[in-house]
Amino acid sequence: MESRGNCVGTIRQGTKQKIAIARALIHEPQVLFLDEPTANLDPEAAKTVRDFVLELKKEKRTIFLNTHNLDEAERLCDRIAILKTKLIAVDSPKNLEHSLYNRRTIIHLEAVSDAMVAAVKELGMVKNLRVTDNKLILDIDNPEKDNPEVIRAIVKAGGNIQYVTELRSTLEDVYLKLIREASAQ
Repeated sequence: MESRGNCVGTIRQGTKQKIAIARALIHEPQVLFLDEPTANLDPEAAKTVRDFVLELKKEKRTIFLNTHNLDEAERLCDRIAILKTKLIAVDSPKNLEHSLYNRRTIIHLEAVSDAMVAAVKELGMVKNLRVTDNKLILDIDNPEKDNPEVIRAIVKAGGNIQYVTELRSTLEDVYLKLIREASAQ
């Protein structure tokens, strides 16, 4: 009888990844460790894996996800640990992102006047205010709560607001800052 060898060894890496995930889930574990579960998968297969992880979360299973894909970690994880030979930080994605710097509200105006700047400076929730071109750049801890009051103050001072955007740090920004600080120590 002729031996054909290990047929799994001839399967593509993405297919091997799917088989490994299926093997890990066959016994319906309550705790699951996934190491780079979407590595080497095409975008459609990676989305299927992410959707499946989200379904497992809904079932209240504990999932440890090891990944270098920070976007994926942000979308899938309730808590994120950043490691570099030791634990550097652990928190929710939102708290990690807010740790780098306050969220910045950017108010784009037709024109900026001294009256508008003075009106905004009088508000206690604005920690820092910069004027660049026809934009007010504000550091505010809680934009969802405080931006309406800022906008009312600008309009009352004669401002014509074109649009409002927000600048916030990404998980990648936080990761890079923490890793650099850890390397410098």
